[in-house]
Amino acid sequence: MSRPAAVVLSPESPYPMHGGGAIRTASLLQYLAARYEVDLVLFRQAGDSDPARSLPPGLVRRASTITLPFHSKRPKAWAIRNTRRWLRGSPPLLDRFSGQGNAVSGTLQGERYDLGIIEHFWCAPYVEQLVPVCERTWLDLHNIESELHASCAVSAKWPLSAAHSRFARAYVREEMRWLPRFSGLLATSESDAKRVRQLAPGTRVSVYRNALPAIPVPNVREEEVIAFSGNFEYHPNLEAVRHLCRHIWPVLAAQYPTLRLRLIGKNPQAAAAAIRDLPRIDMTGQLEDAVAELARARVVIVPLLSGSGTRLKILEAWAAAKPVVSTPIGAEGLDAVDGLEIILAPTAGSFVASVCELLGSVQRRRQIGAAARQKYEREYTWESAWSTLPFEPKRNSQADENIQSNNG
Repeated sequence: MSRPAAVVLSPESPYPMHGGGAIRTASLLQYLAARYEVDLVLFRQAGDSDPARSLPPGLVRRASTITLPFHSKRPKAWAIRNTRRWLRGSPPLLDRFSGQGNAVSGTLQGERYDLGIIEHFWCAPYVEQLVPVCERTWLDLHNIESELHASCAVSAKWPLSAAHSRFARAYVREEMRWLPRFSGLLATSESDAKRVRQLAPGTRVSVYRNALPAIPVPNVREEEVIAFSGNFEYHPNLEAVRHLCRHIWPVLAAQYPTLRLRLIGKNPQAAAAAIRDLPRIDMTGQLEDAVAELARARVVIVPLLSGSGTRLKILEAWAAAKPVVSTPIGAEGLDAVDGLEIILAPTAGSFVASVCELLGSVQRRRQIGAAARQKYEREYTWESAWSTLPFEPKRNSQADENIQSNNG
Protein backbone atom coordinates (compact mmCIF):
# COMPACT_ATOMS: atom_id res chain seq x y z
CA MET A 1 0.00 0.00 0.00
CA SER A 2 1.46 3.34 -1.03
CA ARG A 3 2.17 5.93 1.61
CA PRO A 4 0.41 9.32 1.69
CA ALA A 5 2.28 12.37 0.43
CA ALA A 6 3.37 15.52 2.26
CA VAL A 7 5.02 18.71 1.08
CA VAL A 8 7.24 21.01 3.14
CA LEU A 9 8.07 24.57 2.04
CA SER A 10 11.04 26.16 3.79
CA PRO A 11 12.85 29.48 3.30
CA GLU A 12 16.12 27.90 4.44
CA SER A 13 17.77 24.55 3.90
CA PRO A 14 17.70 22.14 6.86
CA TYR A 15 21.01 20.61 5.80
CA PRO A 16 23.70 21.01 6.83
CA MET A 17 22.16 21.41 10.28
CA HIS A 18 23.79 24.71 11.18
CA GLY A 19 21.59 26.84 13.42
CA GLY A 20 18.37 26.39 15.32
CA GLY A 21 16.04 26.87 12.36
CA ALA A 22 17.79 24.24 10.27
CA ILE A 23 17.81 21.74 13.15
CA ARG A 24 14.09 22.20 13.77
CA THR A 25 13.21 21.74 10.11
CA ALA A 26 15.52 18.72 9.80
CA SER A 27 13.78 17.11 12.78
CA LEU A 28 10.37 17.60 11.18
CA LEU A 29 11.59 16.19 7.86
CA GLN A 30 13.00 13.09 9.54
CA TYR A 31 9.66 12.49 11.25
CA LEU A 32 7.66 12.97 8.06
CA ALA A 33 9.99 10.85 5.92
CA ALA A 34 9.22 7.81 8.10
CA ARG A 35 5.49 8.21 7.44
CA TYR A 36 5.01 10.03 4.13
CA GLU A 37 6.42 10.43 0.68
CA VAL A 38 7.86 13.93 1.17
CA ASP A 39 8.38 16.66 -1.40
CA LEU A 40 10.47 19.64 -0.30
CA VAL A 41 10.39 23.18 -1.71
CA LEU A 42 13.37 25.35 -0.75
CA PHE A 43 14.40 28.93 -1.42
CA ARG A 44 17.95 30.02 -2.10
CA GLN A 45 19.73 33.32 -2.51
CA ALA A 46 20.90 34.20 -6.02
CA GLY A 47 24.41 32.85 -6.55
CA ASP A 48 24.23 30.24 -3.79
CA SER A 49 24.65 26.56 -4.52
CA ASP A 50 21.57 24.36 -4.78
CA PRO A 51 20.58 23.48 -1.17
CA ALA A 52 18.95 20.23 -2.36
CA ARG A 53 22.44 18.81 -2.87
CA SER A 54 23.03 18.84 0.89
CA LEU A 55 20.03 16.65 1.71
CA PRO A 56 20.70 13.12 2.98
CA PRO A 57 20.12 10.59 0.18
CA GLY A 58 16.61 9.15 0.19
CA LEU A 59 15.20 11.59 2.75
CA VAL A 60 12.70 13.17 0.35
CA ARG A 61 10.97 12.00 -2.82
CA ARG A 62 11.56 15.26 -4.66
CA ALA A 63 13.31 18.53 -3.83
CA SER A 64 12.63 21.76 -5.75
CA THR A 65 14.57 24.99 -5.41
CA ILE A 66 13.29 28.53 -6.04
CA THR A 67 15.95 31.20 -6.55
CA LEU A 68 15.23 34.61 -5.05
CA PRO A 69 16.11 37.85 -6.88
CA PHE A 70 19.63 39.12 -6.26
CA HIS A 71 20.04 41.42 -3.26
CA SER A 72 23.35 43.12 -2.60
CA LYS A 73 24.70 42.65 0.93
CA ARG A 74 26.68 45.88 0.85
CA PRO A 75 25.83 48.15 3.81
CA LYS A 76 24.47 50.95 1.63
CA ALA A 77 22.19 48.64 -0.34
CA TRP A 78 21.05 46.96 2.86
CA ALA A 79 20.23 50.34 4.43
CA ILE A 80 18.27 51.52 1.38
CA ARG A 81 16.22 48.30 1.20
CA ASN A 82 15.30 48.37 4.87
CA THR A 83 14.50 52.08 4.82
CA ARG A 84 12.04 51.42 2.01
CA ARG A 85 10.60 48.49 3.96
CA TRP A 86 10.22 50.71 7.01
CA LEU A 87 8.39 53.35 4.99
CA ARG A 88 6.05 50.69 3.59
CA GLY A 89 5.67 48.95 6.95
CA SER A 90 6.83 45.71 5.33
CA PRO A 91 9.00 43.52 7.64
CA PRO A 92 12.32 42.53 5.98
CA LEU A 93 12.06 38.73 5.93
CA LEU A 94 8.39 38.70 5.01
CA ASP A 95 9.24 41.06 2.15
CA ARG A 96 12.34 39.10 1.09
CA PHE A 97 10.48 35.83 0.60
CA SER A 98 7.42 37.37 -1.08
CA GLY A 99 6.47 37.43 -4.75
CA GLN A 100 7.19 33.79 -5.65
CA GLY A 101 3.62 32.53 -5.79
CA ASN A 102 3.81 31.47 -9.45
CA ALA A 103 7.06 29.59 -8.85
CA VAL A 104 5.58 27.78 -5.85
CA SER A 105 2.46 26.86 -7.82
CA GLY A 106 4.65 25.55 -10.62
CA THR A 107 6.50 23.15 -8.32
CA LEU A 108 3.19 21.79 -6.97
CA GLN A 109 1.34 21.51 -10.28
CA GLY A 110 -0.40 18.17 -10.74
CA GLU A 111 0.33 16.98 -7.18
CA ARG A 112 -2.01 16.04 -4.34
CA TYR A 113 -0.90 15.96 -0.70
CA ASP A 114 -2.41 14.73 2.53
CA LEU A 115 -0.35 17.31 4.42
CA GLY A 116 1.37 20.60 3.62
CA ILE A 117 3.70 22.36 6.06
CA ILE A 118 5.25 25.81 5.77
CA GLU A 119 8.33 26.59 7.84
CA HIS A 120 8.59 30.11 9.36
CA PHE A 121 5.96 32.81 9.24
CA TRP A 122 7.99 34.61 6.53
CA CYS A 123 6.47 32.19 4.01
CA ALA A 124 2.95 32.03 5.48
CA PRO A 125 1.30 33.76 2.48
CA TYR A 126 2.18 30.73 0.33
CA VAL A 127 -0.68 28.94 2.08
CA GLU A 128 -2.67 30.25 -0.90
CA GLN A 129 -0.61 28.00 -3.18
CA LEU A 130 -0.79 24.99 -0.82
CA VAL A 131 -4.53 25.04 -0.10
CA PRO A 132 -5.59 23.86 -3.58
CA VAL A 133 -3.34 20.78 -3.43
CA CYS A 134 -3.25 19.88 0.30
CA GLU A 135 -5.93 18.32 2.46
CA ARG A 136 -4.36 19.90 5.57
CA THR A 137 -2.04 22.90 5.86
CA TRP A 138 0.10 23.65 8.91
CA LEU A 139 2.48 26.49 9.73
CA ASP A 140 5.55 25.84 11.87
CA LEU A 141 6.25 29.01 13.88
CA HIS A 142 9.93 28.97 14.81
CA ASN A 143 9.32 32.38 16.42
CA ILE A 144 6.40 34.69 17.00
CA GLU A 145 7.71 37.42 14.71
CA SER A 146 5.67 40.24 16.25
CA GLU A 147 6.95 39.29 19.70
CA LEU A 148 10.53 39.06 18.41
CA HIS A 149 10.45 42.59 17.01
CA ALA A 150 8.62 43.96 20.04
CA SER A 151 11.34 42.61 22.34
CA CYS A 152 14.03 44.05 20.06
CA ALA A 153 12.27 47.42 20.19
CA VAL A 154 12.51 47.42 23.99
CA SER A 155 16.21 46.55 24.12
CA ALA A 156 17.51 48.43 21.06
CA LYS A 157 18.51 52.08 20.84
CA TRP A 158 16.87 54.63 18.55
CA PRO A 159 16.48 54.55 15.54
CA LEU A 160 16.55 50.73 15.54
CA SER A 161 13.98 50.69 18.34
CA ALA A 162 11.58 52.70 16.17
CA ALA A 163 12.09 50.37 13.21
CA HIS A 164 11.47 47.27 15.33
CA SER A 165 8.32 48.84 16.80
CA ARG A 166 6.96 49.52 13.32
CA PHE A 167 7.78 46.02 12.13
CA ALA A 168 6.23 44.52 15.27
CA ARG A 169 2.95 46.29 14.55
CA ALA A 170 3.10 45.20 10.92
CA TYR A 171 3.69 41.59 11.96
CA VAL A 172 0.68 41.65 14.30
CA ARG A 173 -1.50 42.67 11.36
CA GLU A 174 0.00 39.99 9.11
CA GLU A 175 -0.21 37.30 11.78
CA MET A 176 -3.88 38.06 12.40
CA ARG A 177 -4.42 37.86 8.65
CA TRP A 178 -2.57 34.64 7.82
CA LEU A 179 -2.56 32.43 10.92
CA PRO A 180 -6.30 31.62 10.74
CA ARG A 181 -5.84 30.44 7.14
CA PHE A 182 -4.09 27.26 8.28
CA SER A 183 -5.58 24.00 9.51
CA GLY A 184 -3.20 24.18 12.44
CA LEU A 185 -0.15 25.91 13.88
CA LEU A 186 2.98 24.61 15.60
CA ALA A 187 4.57 26.66 18.40
CA THR A 188 7.85 26.00 20.20
CA SER A 189 6.51 26.36 23.75
CA GLU A 190 3.37 26.81 25.81
CA SER A 191 4.12 30.52 26.21
CA ASP A 192 4.35 30.96 22.42
CA ALA A 193 1.20 28.87 21.96
CA LYS A 194 -0.67 31.21 24.28
CA ARG A 195 0.39 34.23 22.19
CA VAL A 196 -0.64 32.46 18.99
CA ARG A 197 -4.11 31.68 20.37
CA GLN A 198 -4.57 35.38 21.08
CA LEU A 199 -3.62 36.23 17.50
CA ALA A 200 -5.72 33.48 15.90
CA PRO A 201 -8.61 32.52 18.21
CA GLY A 202 -10.18 29.22 17.30
CA THR A 203 -7.24 27.95 15.22
CA ARG A 204 -5.72 24.66 16.36
CA VAL A 205 -2.32 25.14 18.04
CA SER A 206 0.07 22.35 19.03
CA VAL A 207 3.33 22.68 20.94
CA TYR A 208 6.26 21.12 19.10
CA ARG A 209 9.38 21.71 21.15
CA ASN A 210 12.74 22.55 19.68
CA ALA A 211 14.93 19.51 20.16
CA LEU A 212 18.18 17.82 19.15
CA PRO A 213 19.03 14.37 17.86
CA ALA A 214 20.33 11.93 20.44
CA ILE A 215 23.90 13.09 21.11
CA PRO A 216 26.41 11.39 23.43
CA VAL A 217 28.28 13.66 25.85
CA PRO A 218 31.43 14.72 23.96
CA ASN A 219 34.68 13.29 25.30
CA VAL A 220 36.80 16.46 25.21
CA ARG A 221 39.11 18.26 27.60
CA GLU A 222 37.60 21.17 29.50
CA GLU A 223 39.37 24.50 29.05
CA GLU A 224 39.41 27.75 31.01
CA VAL A 225 36.75 29.20 28.76
CA ILE A 226 33.22 30.59 28.90
CA ALA A 227 31.29 30.28 25.64
CA PHE A 228 28.40 31.88 23.78
CA SER A 229 27.10 30.43 20.50
CA GLY A 230 24.88 31.66 17.70
CA ASN A 231 24.60 33.30 14.31
CA PHE A 232 26.11 36.71 14.95
CA GLU A 233 24.26 38.40 12.10
CA TYR A 234 21.01 37.66 13.92
CA HIS A 235 20.08 40.85 15.75
CA PRO A 236 19.35 39.36 19.21
CA ASN A 237 22.71 37.51 19.16
CA LEU A 238 24.65 40.57 18.00
CA GLU A 239 22.92 42.70 20.62
CA ALA A 240 23.83 40.07 23.24
CA VAL A 241 27.51 40.22 22.23
CA ARG A 242 27.50 44.00 22.58
CA HIS A 243 25.89 43.74 26.03
CA LEU A 244 28.35 41.04 27.02
CA CYS A 245 31.36 43.04 25.89
CA ARG A 246 30.22 46.27 27.55
CA HIS A 247 28.91 45.06 30.89
CA ILE A 248 29.95 41.47 31.64
CA TRP A 249 33.19 40.36 30.00
CA PRO A 250 35.35 43.32 31.17
CA VAL A 251 34.50 42.47 34.80
CA LEU A 252 35.13 38.75 34.35
CA ALA A 253 38.33 39.34 32.39
CA ALA A 254 39.69 41.52 35.20
CA GLN A 255 38.82 38.95 37.89
CA TYR A 256 40.17 35.94 35.96
CA PRO A 257 43.38 36.90 34.13
CA THR A 258 43.65 33.58 32.28
CA LEU A 259 39.96 33.10 31.43
CA ARG A 260 38.96 33.29 27.75
CA LEU A 261 35.65 34.16 26.10
CA ARG A 262 34.82 32.01 23.07
CA LEU A 263 32.18 33.09 20.54
CA ILE A 264 31.03 30.07 18.53
CA GLY A 265 29.04 30.39 15.31
CA LYS A 266 28.73 31.73 11.81
CA ASN A 267 29.11 35.29 10.58
CA PRO A 268 31.72 36.28 13.20
CA GLN A 269 32.55 39.41 11.18
CA ALA A 270 29.25 40.93 12.32
CA ALA A 271 30.53 40.99 15.92
CA ALA A 272 34.08 42.14 15.14
CA ALA A 273 33.46 45.76 16.12
CA ALA A 274 31.91 44.78 19.46
CA ILE A 275 34.96 42.79 20.60
CA ARG A 276 37.62 45.20 19.34
CA ASP A 277 40.27 46.10 21.95
CA LEU A 278 38.92 43.59 24.49
CA PRO A 279 41.27 40.90 25.83
CA ARG A 280 41.22 37.13 25.32
CA ILE A 281 38.22 36.71 23.01
CA ASP A 282 38.26 33.90 20.44
CA MET A 283 35.88 33.57 17.49
CA THR A 284 35.60 30.10 15.98
CA GLY A 285 33.35 30.77 13.02
CA GLN A 286 30.90 28.06 11.97
CA LEU A 287 31.78 24.58 13.21
CA GLU A 288 30.55 21.15 12.19
CA ASP A 289 30.12 20.13 15.86
CA ALA A 290 29.07 23.04 18.06
CA VAL A 291 28.14 20.68 20.91
CA ALA A 292 31.72 19.39 21.16
CA GLU A 293 33.04 22.95 21.22
CA LEU A 294 30.59 23.94 23.96
CA ALA A 295 31.71 20.90 25.95
CA ARG A 296 35.20 22.42 26.18
CA ALA A 297 33.82 25.41 28.12
CA ARG A 298 33.47 25.57 31.88
CA VAL A 299 30.32 27.66 31.60
CA VAL A 300 28.00 28.42 28.67
CA ILE A 301 26.45 31.87 28.74
CA VAL A 302 23.30 33.22 27.04
CA PRO A 303 23.19 37.00 27.65
CA LEU A 304 20.21 37.65 25.34
CA LEU A 305 18.13 40.78 25.80
CA SER A 306 15.55 40.03 23.11
CA GLY A 307 14.17 37.18 21.05
CA SER A 308 11.33 34.71 20.61
CA GLY A 309 10.92 30.95 20.43
CA THR A 310 13.24 28.67 22.39
CA ARG A 311 17.01 28.63 22.10
CA LEU A 312 18.75 25.64 20.54
CA LYS A 313 22.01 27.05 21.94
CA ILE A 314 20.82 26.12 25.44
CA LEU A 315 19.79 22.64 24.34
CA GLU A 316 23.23 22.15 22.78
CA ALA A 317 24.86 23.14 26.06
CA TRP A 318 22.59 20.74 27.94
CA ALA A 319 23.49 17.94 25.53
CA ALA A 320 27.15 18.71 26.31
CA ALA A 321 26.33 18.49 30.07
CA LYS A 322 27.47 22.07 30.64
CA PRO A 323 26.00 24.56 33.14
CA VAL A 324 24.24 27.51 31.54
CA VAL A 325 23.86 31.06 32.85
CA SER A 326 21.12 32.87 30.92
CA THR A 327 18.99 35.95 31.08
CA PRO A 328 15.30 35.11 31.66
CA ILE A 329 14.39 36.01 28.06
CA GLY A 330 17.23 33.80 26.81
CA ALA A 331 15.69 30.78 28.53
CA GLU A 332 12.06 31.70 27.77
CA GLY A 333 9.90 28.74 26.80
CA LEU A 334 12.20 26.12 28.31
CA ASP A 335 10.75 24.19 31.22
CA ALA A 336 13.88 24.43 33.37
CA VAL A 337 14.24 24.91 37.14
CA ASP A 338 16.34 27.93 38.04
CA GLY A 339 19.26 26.88 40.23
CA LEU A 340 18.91 23.20 39.36
CA GLU A 341 19.08 22.83 35.55
CA ILE A 342 20.01 26.39 34.64
CA ILE A 343 20.91 29.67 36.37
CA LEU A 344 18.85 32.73 35.45
CA ALA A 345 20.45 36.14 35.84
CA PRO A 346 18.32 39.18 34.92
CA THR A 347 20.97 41.89 35.39
CA ALA A 348 24.59 42.31 34.35
CA GLY A 349 25.66 42.23 38.00
CA SER A 350 23.80 39.01 38.76
CA PHE A 351 25.09 37.52 35.51
CA VAL A 352 28.70 38.18 36.53
CA ALA A 353 28.07 36.82 40.04
CA SER A 354 26.47 33.63 38.69
CA VAL A 355 29.34 32.95 36.30
CA CYS A 356 31.84 33.56 39.10
CA GLU A 357 29.97 31.14 41.36
CA LEU A 358 30.26 28.39 38.77
CA LEU A 359 33.87 29.13 37.90
CA GLY A 360 34.69 28.81 41.58
CA SER A 361 33.06 25.41 42.14
CA VAL A 362 33.74 22.30 40.08
CA GLN A 363 31.08 20.44 42.06
CA ARG A 364 28.42 23.05 41.33
CA ARG A 365 29.26 23.03 37.62
CA ARG A 366 28.98 19.25 37.51
CA GLN A 367 25.69 19.21 39.43
CA ILE A 368 23.96 21.67 37.13
CA GLY A 369 25.53 20.16 34.00
CA ALA A 370 24.36 16.66 34.97
CA ALA A 371 20.81 17.86 35.74
CA ALA A 372 20.72 19.73 32.43
CA ARG A 373 21.88 16.66 30.53
CA GLN A 374 19.12 14.59 32.16
CA LYS A 375 16.59 17.26 31.19
CA TYR A 376 17.75 17.07 27.58
CA GLU A 377 17.57 13.26 27.53
CA ARG A 378 14.04 13.22 29.00
CA GLU A 379 12.38 16.05 27.11
CA TYR A 380 14.45 17.60 24.34
CA THR A 381 15.51 14.83 21.98
CA TRP A 382 13.89 14.48 18.58
CA GLU A 383 12.11 11.30 19.66
CA SER A 384 10.55 13.07 22.63
CA ALA A 385 9.44 16.04 20.53
CA TRP A 386 8.00 13.82 17.80
CA SER A 387 5.55 12.29 20.27
CA THR A 388 3.62 15.59 20.32
CA LEU A 389 3.24 16.03 16.54
CA PRO A 390 -0.33 15.71 15.22
CA PHE A 391 0.72 14.38 11.81
CA GLU A 392 0.05 10.67 11.86
CA PRO A 393 -1.25 9.81 8.37
CA LYS A 394 -4.97 9.44 7.87
CA ARG A 395 -5.75 5.87 6.88
CA ASN A 396 -8.83 6.43 4.72
CA SER A 397 -8.15 9.91 3.45
CA GLN A 398 -10.11 11.18 0.46
CA ALA A 399 -7.71 14.01 -0.20
CA ASP A 400 -8.79 14.92 -3.70
CA GLU A 401 -12.44 15.33 -2.64
CA ASN A 402 -11.87 17.19 0.62
CA ILE A 403 -9.03 19.61 -0.18
CA GLN A 404 -11.05 22.77 -0.54
CA SER A 405 -13.57 22.13 2.25
CA ASN A 406 -11.01 21.19 4.89
CA ASN A 407 -8.89 24.28 4.27
CA GLY A 408 -11.63 26.83 3.80
